Amino acid sequence: MTDFKGIRGWKVQTLSTDPVASAIDGAVWTAGGNLPQALYENAGAGATQSASMNFGGQGNPPGPAHPYAADTQLYNGTSWTEVNNLNNGRRFLGGSGTQTSALAYGGYQNPPSDAGTKTFCESWDGTNWTEVADLNTKRRDIAGIGTSNSNALCVQGHAGGAVSSANENWNGSSWTEVAEPNTLRYKSASTGSNTAGIIAGGEIPSTAATAVVESWNGSAWTEISDLNTGRYAFSGSGTYTEALVMGGATPGPSVANTEYYDGSSWSERADLANARYINYGSSGHTVAQAMVFGGEGRTDSTEEWTQPSTFSKINLGQVYFNSTANAFKVTRQDAASGVWSSGTNVPVGRFNAASFGSQTSLILMGGEPTPSTENVEYNGTSWTESADFPAGDNAANFSAGSTATAGLLASGYQTSGGNATETYEWNGTAWTDAASDVNNGRNAGNMGGGSVTSTIYGGGTGSPPPVAGTANAETWNGSTWTEVNNLNRSRYNMAGGGDSDTSAFVAGGYSTPPAPNTNIADAEIWDGTSWTEVSNLNTGRSTNTGAGTSTNALVFGGGPTSPGRYAVTELWNGTSWTEVADLASGREYTPTSRTSGSVFGLVAASGYLPPTTTATEEWNAPTANEDITVS
Repeated sequence: MTDFKGIRGWKVQTLSTDPVASAIDGAVWTAGGNLPQALYENAGAGATQSASMNFGGQGNPPGPAHPYAADTQLYNGTSWTEVNNLNNGRRFLGGSGTQTSALAYGGYQNPPSDAGTKTFCESWDGTNWTEVADLNTKRRDIAGIGTSNSNALCVQGHAGGAVSSANENWNGSSWTEVAEPNTLRYKSASTGSNTAGIIAGGEIPSTAATAVVESWNGSAWTEISDLNTGRYAFSGSGTYTEALVMGGATPGPSVANTEYYDGSSWSERADLANARYINYGSSGHTVAQAMVFGGEGRTDSTEEWTQPSTFSKINLGQVYFNSTANAFKVTRQDAASGVWSSGTNVPVGRFNAASFGSQTSLILMGGEPTPSTENVEYNGTSWTESADFPAGDNAANFSAGSTATAGLLASGYQTSGGNATETYEWNGTAWTDAASDVNNGRNAGNMGGGSVTSTIYGGGTGSPPPVAGTANAETWNGSTWTEVNNLNRSRYNMAGGGDSDTSAFVAGGYSTPPAPNTNIADAEIWDGTSWTEVSNLNTGRSTNTGAGTSTNALVFGGGPTSPGRYAVTELWNGTSWTEVADLASGREYTPTSRTSGSVFGLVAASGYLPPTTTATEEWNAPTANEDITVS
C-alpha cells in the first residue's frame, strides 16, 4: 500500500474500495445454491451458512401431486443435499437448532380447515427425525427460537381459527407453558435462544401488520424499539442484542426490506434480491451467518448475507485515495439521507418545554399543559429525573447548551406572573441564578443552540392579551445579555438555532402585524452583526422546531394543519431548503437537542399533536464518501 503525504502533511491511504463505518454497512445479499425444489411455508435451522438445513413446507404447485413436504435438505455453503424426511410432512411449522441438532414443531397438515393444525414435535440428530413429546397447544405460523434440539421456545401462532397467545419452552424432553408476549400476533420473525430471544413484527388479529418488537430474558417479555416497517410472514437471524430481519408482507405485495438491530434501534439495510414471504426458511445464529431460502411464489432461491470480514473503517473527515476510481475522497455525514427512528418515550408528555444537549445527553424541563419545574434527563436509552428548576411554573423558555451537564435557560412564560426576565445556568447537578437578566422578557422565542458562553436569543412574544410578535434580538457572552440588531420580521413560535452568538437562523413562525397568528415561511440568518433574509421554507408553519447553523440547519414539525400537525422535515444547506425524511408522527411545540449547532444526532422529545405525546424520535444521518474536487 502506498501512502501519500502531500496534503498538508497528512498521511493519505490508498484504498481499492471506499471505507465503511462498520462491517454491517458494507453488507449485501448474494445468491447461494438453489433448493432441489421450489418451496414456501418451509422451516429452517442452522448456525452458519455452510451448515444449514431446510425442512417441511409446500411444493410447487400445491395439490395431491405435491403434498405438504416432509423433505429435509442440508446445505454445505454451496449446494443442498436430500436426507431423511420428517415423519410428518407439514407447512407453517416452527424450526430451530443446528444441522446436527434441530427441532421441528407444530404446523399445518390437512387442508382446507384448521383441523389440520398439529402439535407434532420431532427431533433431528444429524441423521434421523424422531418423534418426541408434542406441544401442549396445537398451532401453526409459529415464531420458533432455539439453538439445539435440547432447547427451544415456541411463541404464539394460529390455531383453531384464532390467534394463540401461548408460549412454550422445550427443555429437551417436554414442553412447559411460560410467560406470554405482551402483543397478540402470529407470523412473527424471531432470533436468539430460549433464554435470550426476540420476536419482531407479525400479523395481529385485525389482519394488520405490526412493528412491535419484544425481547425475552428467560422469564418475561419486554417491549423494545419498534421496527421501521411493520410486517408479517418474514424471518430473522442473530441474537437478542444483534439481529437481522428480512422479507415479509406489509400487508399487500411481498417486500425485500432488511432491518438491522444493534441492541438499541433498528436501521434499514441492503434489500433482498427477491422480495418474498419467507415463512420461515432462514438460519444463522449470528447476523454475519444469516441466510434465507424458499418463500412465497414457491421459489427455490437461496440468499446469503455477506458482510466484509475485514474493512477500512470510515472516520469523519478521513481523506484517502481510491485507486479504483482514481480519485481523492473524504468521508462526511450525509444529512440529506438522514432518517427519524423511535427512541424511548418521555415519562410525562409535555410541549413548549425547554431543552438542550445531545442525543445521548439531553435535559428536558418545564412545559405545558401544566407548566412545571420538573427536570428529566435522557442518556439515549432511558429518562431519569434530575434537580428541578427553582423558579416557579415555566413554559416557552429560551434554552442553549450542547450537553446535559452545561446549559442555559432564560426568560419564558410563568403562569404566576407573565414573562420572566431571569437567566439560569445548569452545571449538570443544580441550577444557579446568572448575574445578568435578559433585557426584554418574552416567551415563544423558540430559538436555541450555542453554548453557555455564546448564544443569541431573538423573536418571541409578550404576555397575552394581546399576542404580538417582536423582532428584538440579544446575545449572551457567558455573563451579560447585549441587545443587537433586530430581526427583519417580527415573529414568535418559530424554529431557530445556532452554534454561537455569530452564527444562527430563524425560520417560519407566527408573524404580527399585519395579520395575527399567520403562518409564515420566511427565514433569516445571523452573521454576528445583522440578520439577512434568505430562501423561504417549502412549507410555511409555526410552532416548529429547529437546530443547526446559518449554513446547515434542520427544521421539523409544526402546525397547525388540518387534520393533525406537520411531520415535514426540511434541511438548509446555506442556499436553499430541501424536504427530507418526515417525522413518524406530526407534532408541534416539540423540545429538541441542540448539539453545538449540529443537525446530526437530534432528538424530538414529546410535543403536541393534539393531545400531548410522549413519543421520542431520534434523527440520524449516515456516513458517506465524497470526491474531493479542485477548481
